[in-house]
Amino acid sequence: MLNPFRRGSAIHPLVVGMTGVKLGERFAQIGCAHGGRLGAIAAKVGLSGRAVAITPDEAAAARARKGAADAGVLVDVEIAPPDHLPLEDGGFDLAVIDDTDGFLGAMAVGMRDRTVREALRILRAGGRLLVIGNGGRMGLAALLPRAQPAPTFDPAPALHSGGFKSVRTLAEREGLVFVEGIKPRQASS
Repeated sequence: MLNPFRRGSAIHPLVVGMTGVKLGERFAQIGCAHGGRLGAIAAKVGLSGRAVAITPDEAAAARARKGAADAGVLVDVEIAPPDHLPLEDGGFDLAVIDDTDGFLGAMAVGMRDRTVREALRILRAGGRLLVIGNGGRMGLAALLPRAQPAPTFDPAPALHSGGFKSVRTLAEREGLVFVEGIKPRQASS
């Protein structure tokens, strides 16, 4: 029987649905706070697609490998700085930055800006960047005493200044916030 008070497994369908990822797409994730989310998204691209995780350190890479293994999917995992992604220009349909552990928000402003520009570089024209961050506690959890999480970083200004268009918050659900930006189809003059 499902425990209605347990969030763990219920979050993956939400994340996959919010990404809108499809079979055969090319997906890159920058950072990995939760391997299960990565594995769930990578499972949707299937064998005809491509899934890559670029992590800043071995701990995040281990989470990514475990998430992929648990989901039974193939994910290329590389350790590299997020502001110098070892990926080809325009090679991806979707990029996800997992900021649920404060990965993006904790960066120095210059590095954050370069990371967003790198995400823009690897996306095809019309490709999407989705930043997943922590939202506020909701429902009964909001009433229970507990240490408050660090303030949530709003990535929208960084996405706007990094060249993304149609930047918007898609949703705030189940303690997560989803902010999306679209790579323009043509360069602005």
